[in-house]
Amino acid sequence: MKRVLVATDESATANKAVEWASEMAGRYGSELLIVHVMVPENLVGAPPEEATIRRERLQGLAERLAGSRGRARVLHDSDPADAIVRTAEEEAADVIVVGNLGMSERREFLLGNIPNRISHNARCSVMIVNTLGSSTARPGRQAASKAAAEPDAEPAPGQLMARAARIGRVMAEQGLKQLTAGRQKEGEDSAAAQAARFRAALEELGPTFAKLGQILSTRPDLLPPAFIEELATLQDRVTPLTEAEVVGVMEQELKVPWEDVFESIEPEPMAAGTIAQVHRAVLSGGERVVVKVQRPNAETEILQDLGLLEMFSKEAAGRPAFRQVVDLPAMIDHLSGALRRELDFRQEAANIERMRSTLEQFPHLDVPRVEEGILTSRLLVMEEVQGIPVRQAPEGEARKEAARELLESYYRQVLVDGFFHADPHPGNLMWWNDKIYFLDFGMIGEIDPEARELLLLILLAFWQEDSGFLGEILLMLSGEASPQGLDLDAFKAELGDLMGRYRHLSLQELRLGPVLQELTQISLRHDVRMPASMVLAGKAFGQMQLATAELDPTLDPFSVAGSFFFKRLTSGVKEAANPRQLLYEGQKLKVRLTRLLEAFERVTGARPGQNLQVQFRGMERLEEVVLQTGRRLALAMTGGAALLAAAIAVQSSHVAIWIPALLGTLGVISVAGVLFEVLRPRR
Repeated sequence: MKRVLVATDESATANKAVEWASEMAGRYGSELLIVHVMVPENLVGAPPEEATIRRERLQGLAERLAGSRGRARVLHDSDPADAIVRTAEEEAADVIVVGNLGMSERREFLLGNIPNRISHNARCSVMIVNTLGSSTARPGRQAASKAAAEPDAEPAPGQLMARAARIGRVMAEQGLKQLTAGRQKEGEDSAAAQAARFRAALEELGPTFAKLGQILSTRPDLLPPAFIEELATLQDRVTPLTEAEVVGVMEQELKVPWEDVFESIEPEPMAAGTIAQVHRAVLSGGERVVVKVQRPNAETEILQDLGLLEMFSKEAAGRPAFRQVVDLPAMIDHLSGALRRELDFRQEAANIERMRSTLEQFPHLDVPRVEEGILTSRLLVMEEVQGIPVRQAPEGEARKEAARELLESYYRQVLVDGFFHADPHPGNLMWWNDKIYFLDFGMIGEIDPEARELLLLILLAFWQEDSGFLGEILLMLSGEASPQGLDLDAFKAELGDLMGRYRHLSLQELRLGPVLQELTQISLRHDVRMPASMVLAGKAFGQMQLATAELDPTLDPFSVAGSFFFKRLTSGVKEAANPRQLLYEGQKLKVRLTRLLEAFERVTGARPGQNLQVQFRGMERLEEVVLQTGRRLALAMTGGAALLAAAIAVQSSHVAIWIPALLGTLGVISVAGVLFEVLRPRR
């Protein structure tokens, strides 16, 4: 071993690696080379002689540790790991020594991972020295990995009780108490002030409740309008994860060092939220991607708070003061379902792929590609959409066509597929390669087939200005024939007023989203509860049409609707005329008719097998009565037929005289039998 190279950033931990390398060099009588990499981006404002000062300081350290065998080099490079590997090759080093932490001036993701990169790329031996020591707390990768590996750790009972007490106190004092008091002290507290206090309560309770508030802001059926408006201002106010925490989660999910999968990852997050943090990155193959990493403790904290909220809702469900303002169990059930889905990134990936199939027929609409090979419940890697906000799309035919397709796609998403992007605000729509890309599939709406049919009828009733039929459809959607105390005339009158207000608008001014939202608000005022899917559909249509109007203000939404329905009609006709479809439907009809005939034959006894049997209890003589009646009926019909035949025969000159006599006798005997059956005493 002729030459030992050790890298340092002159931090306390890195100096331990230098000491370890000097001992190795002394043992083998090797040359000791101390290397320090200065990142140019970090030298802004530094004195010009900074590099000379560092080199002289390190040279003195090398000579003190190894005498004449010691020397130092100071390099300038934005990539310290690459610079160290190159220098080792230039100097023909036999071994590189580096600490497992340090390099604090490293600006590229990840500070503590320089040793891994060196070990992957160096052509000589690499010694990674533990520079932290066993008694030192480990804030780096291992601590993060340990935290990430234990996301489901049970909180102590004392912590759980303390958290429950805090939630109850804050919600009672600042939130729900103010809501219920507001009904009794009208004028003292405006709805806006109550809503502001409710938002403050959610912020005080932390990130989980801030997320709950954001979800609530999409549900005008659960909270009054003032609260919806206030909660829409809630933002994720969370401290970004450190690089070590991010890499800890990534490597636990990947099961390999992150450098085996990624060439680089940008240190600054694109977004940091309650559940996840997002970074731009480059895969080892050169593809630019976006990486979504779940916060290490997100699942534990959110599930703990949801469990406590569910317990609270059960206690509050029977209290009229709460139900006067909000259906708390319904609200918490919705929140719980939404947050649990967001915790599993595989669900988001499935939503993306399902939306891709929906958008296949629209050449100007798309979704990012998901890297399926590196997908887990806490790690999602997607193609980076390298575009611009949709509002900045360049003028031209592509922009107008994309606007039309965006509107038509929502008719398809909501009315045909029953699966739609529930948060299409401009921030979730990007323009790239003459396409609109949908982003962020954490919030998705689904509508069952029956509700889709009713929603279509709502549109048709609105266009025909039939408020009576519209009211009936809304009641069908609510699942109630008529809520107790509903003033049906007032309900229909308000619907008629809504139609009247929109009747005078041009087609270009009429927007489907606001119409659906106002229908929901009218229904709620009359205690007609709309399903969540209807509420989300109205909100999504409203957001989408705002984006559409910005892309092409001249677009007529009803002309697009007409085009959409015509396409559906023609596609239905083509499908019906398809030989394969005709064969399938014919075979299906044949099977159903065959089964119907077989069932009828079994009932009548014409086919072997179990016949129709009816049992009556407590009527032992029924069979005897039926037989007796049948006997009388048979005799009567026989006697009547014989007498009629005798009368006809006696009028004919071609019939022998004995024939009518015989028929008459048979008729008389049959009639006598009937009289005997009727007159004989019953047993």
